[in-house]
Amino acid sequence: MPKHIVTFVLPTGYTFNLDGSTLYSALAVVFIAQVYGIPFDLSQQLIMVLTLMLSTKGIAAVPGASLIVIAGTAAAFGLPVEGIAIILGVDRILDMARTACNVVGNCVAAVVVARWENELPDSVLQQAYTQNYEA
Repeated sequence: MPKHIVTFVLPTGYTFNLDGSTLYSALAVVFIAQVYGIPFDLSQQLIMVLTLMLSTKGIAAVPGASLIVIAGTAAAFGLPVEGIAIILGVDRILDMARTACNVVGNCVAAVVVARWENELPDSVLQQAYTQNYEA
């Protein structure tokens, strides 16, 4: 990977490309709605996902920061904010998966940008796909 692309894409990605945080927040809000038996139709879910795609862009990359976004989104959609207490118990464990998703998303973004800029030849990608890794 060209260094000038990586040094631009990764810091930008960690600020604006937080896929794991968006997915986790959406699932958490839908979970809260289901726990309380509140109907949440498809149109509401789509609006909520769009809202979360925007609101998680400025989220801090610290453990537990997405709980604030979940609380705000739950309140905006008329869901009980107390449902966060249920999520709080498993948030630390899920935070690791959320971080892994964010990292993979940013790495893929770097590869995509390098391909768009013709900085990553097909031979390098082909070698990465066909390389045999042995333990």
